[in-house]
Amino acid sequence: MDFDELYQNYWQKVFRLCMGYVNDYATAQDLAQETFISAWKHFGGFRNEAHIGTWIYRIATNHCLRSLERKRRVHTTDLPPNLLEEQQPDTEPHMRLLYRFISELPEIDRIVISLELEGVKQAEIAQITGLGESNIRVKIHRIKQRLTQKFNEHAT
Repeated sequence: MDFDELYQNYWQKVFRLCMGYVNDYATAQDLAQETFISAWKHFGGFRNEAHIGTWIYRIATNHCLRSLERKRRVHTTDLPPNLLEEQQPDTEPHMRLLYRFISELPEIDRIVISLELEGVKQAEIAQITGLGESNIRVKIHRIKQRLTQKFNEHAT
């Protein structure tokens, strides 16, 4: 696979993964772009020790975690929900709500559920996160329960 194929095959997936972390359209685009810049810089050094999707998701996850850490250190505040909705005009309301709920999860849960939603195999998720496959299955089940509960609470 060349870099153009990598970009074409993974841009939307990486973007959605970033949305799961930051719940902000513009920031997610920036993080996805940073992911591909890093991938471009290191593409020649990719050794095929892992699936290329695992590699790009790991880069994206690292960029998102660093961004969240910088945000915590600077103590910036979250955008008000109405402003956030204005920045995401092309995103469906249910998807915005899902991204908001995912962004409220603990970091490891955001990684796991974002990758699961992208159709990444649980074995790859385990490799990316460093958790066992059985732990991943349990986490996914519990995260889905929490998200379902949040949707139900929001609907009432």
